[in-house]
Amino acid sequence: MTKRQLALGAFINLPGHHVASWRHPEAEVRKITDLSYLTEIAKIAERGKFDNLFFADVFGQPILENSHSGLKLDPVIIISALAAVTKHIGLTATLTTSYNDPFHVARKFAAIDHLSNGRAAWNVVTSANEREALLFGRDEHYAHAERYERADEFVDVVKKLWFSIDREALVIDKESGRYYDLNKVNEVHHEGKFFKVKGTLDAPSTPQGHPVIVQAGSSEAGKELAAKTAEVVFTAWQTLEDAQKFYRDLKGRMSKYGRDPEDLKIMPGAFIVVAKTEEEAKAKHEQLNNYITPDVGLAYLSNFTGTDLSNYDFDGPIPDFQGQQHDRTNPNIRANIIKGIVERKGLKTLRELYNNIAGARGHREIVGTPTQVADQLQEWFENEAADGFNIMAPTFPQGLIDIVELVIPELQRRGIFKTEYKGTTLRENLGLKRPVNPFIQQKVAQ
Repeated sequence: MTKRQLALGAFINLPGHHVASWRHPEAEVRKITDLSYLTEIAKIAERGKFDNLFFADVFGQPILENSHSGLKLDPVIIISALAAVTKHIGLTATLTTSYNDPFHVARKFAAIDHLSNGRAAWNVVTSANEREALLFGRDEHYAHAERYERADEFVDVVKKLWFSIDREALVIDKESGRYYDLNKVNEVHHEGKFFKVKGTLDAPSTPQGHPVIVQAGSSEAGKELAAKTAEVVFTAWQTLEDAQKFYRDLKGRMSKYGRDPEDLKIMPGAFIVVAKTEEEAKAKHEQLNNYITPDVGLAYLSNFTGTDLSNYDFDGPIPDFQGQQHDRTNPNIRANIIKGIVERKGLKTLRELYNNIAGARGHREIVGTPTQVADQLQEWFENEAADGFNIMAPTFPQGLIDIVELVIPELQRRGIFKTEYKGTTLRENLGLKRPVNPFIQQKVAQ
């Protein structure tokens, strides 16, 4: 029996995941729009045998004088470019279901999966930032419940489009003059609450069957959508117990959709600051925190708690995060995680709080030696809390280099992380099954 191994994603947020990473002397801030810089980072991650590069996305972030937030390139374009300069690593980009149409999303990711020979993944989000609505001509954002209802139908339509022309439909017989086997072309006829679609995608099903479907969301609606459709889930937890609860809950929901728990990889975020000694790692972390200006720290907290803290004393007490409850269907999962950090660590001031989440935004922070980092990752992996992790480097490229050179060898030494890529597609490297064309299933059943 093959020993179970970690799945690892390299979560890319430039110039680093720490809110003040841009001020670090090693941060190459002016290169974040350069393909050469992005290529360097991708190749570092590939050298470390990461399963995939993960690019999040959000629109409408405030532009602050002392912060690098609100500046990024379209991740779909980035992974398209990186497909040409990488060979093995998966390529995951975020595209919202709230402000796109299914045909466009299906077409973009099908193209990337073909061009990368089966390494594409779509991170399905519904847009947590209410300000995004204003960029798309809406006065207010969709309610949380409606966003997830729309996302459910959206993913269903995208999957139908991905399979509308089966790969085997391409006969391409020059002698007979026959290009298609029309029995394997399946026009989509969809009419639902949000979308009305008739026709086919103009690309055949992809090397992976279809791109891997990733989802980030831990609300009840998010978990239900993940149990039904996701193949990788990106989530945020602080404690082993909370991560185990989520893991078992989500995997337990899958059977009602005819899915096996192994069809889904749960990969919490892990922000890692690593060095050869614990003292050096703590000094690195403290150095980054010292770059945070109070206005940035308070704006950062305001964004994740849903409460405007801009006029609060950063060395004053932490208020109760009630948030602006415009949407009663929104469970505010991240704000509740941050409340838990306050209670568990006994934090007293807003400065203490933003220093504690400045790198990970509510995800788990691990600061220490390679052995200490590996111990914590292994504990979650071996105790039904995670199938792997989305690794968050404090700075790029150096923070990622530290992880590749110090943590990855320790995980490999323990036999819980691969030394070589297992297959040619992202799906193969993650150990995920190839999806079956639903149109073919229907015809067989008939």
